Amino acid sequence: MGFFSKDIKSLDDLFVHTLRDIYYAEMEIKKALPDMIDKATNPELRKGFELHLKQTEGHIDRVEEVFEMHGVKAKAVNCPAIDGILEEAKEVVGEVDDKQVLDSALIAAAQAVEHYEITRYGTLIEWAKQLGRDDCAAVLKQNLDEEKATDKKLTVLAESKINLQAAE
Repeated sequence: MGFFSKDIKSLDDLFVHTLRDIYYAEMEIKKALPDMIDKATNPELRKGFELHLKQTEGHIDRVEEVFEMHGVKAKAVNCPAIDGILEEAKEVVGEVDDKQVLDSALIAAAQAVEHYEITRYGTLIEWAKQLGRDDCAAVLKQNLDEEKATDKKLTVLAESKINLQAAE
């Protein structure tokens, strides 16, 4: 089913489809993070990626909880957007030899992923509220808050250390 498929006839259909989209995205991110952990040379960055891997597992659990709360089967739909973001990250990171520059590239890739997740969770929360599902919105907000916190930590790490070292 495409994003604007004829199968989406209501806000509820759109909510479920987008929930399946973020479910797929989180599972793909979970697969990509171990490689990012292995490539990171800065200990703080590596530790941050390790923490985010654990959080991503929790995000998947929460999305599954929302599926259950909403009474629909937990199922993923292909998400070309996250596939593209992760593929681009893999290409860029694969082309960098300098370790400090590599860490900067990893942060940029991770933030592209975070920003995608932030937009999806923000949208899902609003739609859940419109559908009278404040319970679902509250669970999704936990994921959104963690994504925003991760993005902020990456920004601080980039601006205070990693980008400075890469520029030397």
